[in-house]
Amino acid sequence: MDRKKLPHPQTISKDFQALPENFFHLWRIPFNSDIEPSKSVIALRERIKELNCLYGMAQLADRHPDSIEDLLSELVTFLPFSWHYPDIACARIVLGGKTYKSKGFKTTQWRQSSQIFIYNEVAGEVTIVYLEERPPLDEGPFLREERVLLDALAGRIGTTAMRISAELELQETNKQLVLERKALQEANAALRTILSKIEEEKKEIYKDLQSNVDKILIPILHELALHLPQTQRQYAELLRTNLENITSPFISHLSKTYLSLTSTEIKICNMIKNGLQTKEIAQIRGVSAGTINRHREHIRKKLKISNSDVNLMTYLQSTMEDKG
Repeated sequence: MDRKKLPHPQTISKDFQALPENFFHLWRIPFNSDIEPSKSVIALRERIKELNCLYGMAQLADRHPDSIEDLLSELVTFLPFSWHYPDIACARIVLGGKTYKSKGFKTTQWRQSSQIFIYNEVAGEVTIVYLEERPPLDEGPFLREERVLLDALAGRIGTTAMRISAELELQETNKQLVLERKALQEANAALRTILSKIEEEKKEIYKDLQSNVDKILIPILHELALHLPQTQRQYAELLRTNLENITSPFISHLSKTYLSLTSTEIKICNMIKNGLQTKEIAQIRGVSAGTINRHREHIRKKLKISNSDVNLMTYLQSTMEDKG
């Protein structure tokens, strides 16, 4: 590159002076034309210390991703080294009711503070003090850039504290969800065990009921039928078959499988299944044989066997009991 085309440092300085004042919100590195060379080196060293401070803050945040206490305990120890007079500087951070101090900290009149905000509310403060008096600069004995640095640190502390708090809350929520899921699984397992025991008890009750009907009631009905007139024996027989049906799943499965059947049709199905003829069913129900025949036609349609040669009694005895 042609050195003759390079702008003169004095021209660069004037160009920067023409920029808006808020352009220098952070740290301006002065040119040799602005200040003496020796002071320019000092300013550069100060900016390096300040940048190192922010870099160190970022490293600590990575090192302690889930503990704001550990982060602040380490942060407060090296903050003083980033100020203009590190040999007499001390730091203090107050956050969440806890105080973190560097070695030898005590309150003096030469201090610089910045508030820490969390969710737009004041939650603490960062303070740098000098233990001895020093010549006045931009803000007491402190540099203007140190004010910018302190405000930036306070902002980062607040942001980091919010992030850590949110992450810890999320972790706690996840733990609670895991515990609740485990408790729900245990409850489901316990419920399955209870349901299994109930099912076993139902089976035992069914067996006992069936045994009592077979051993006690059926013999009594059989004996009673022998002493009844021939015309009345069918009632005893019907009572016997209905007792047997109580201990069998026929009626239950019939009503569940064919929901369109009426209660009257289910009762007629039960009689047909037990071998009663149309006239016998009509006599028992006190209706005409034609009425029973119409019921039989409706039943065959609902069972979808109306256009076949399937015997209704055989169908009810075999097919429906197989489903039971």
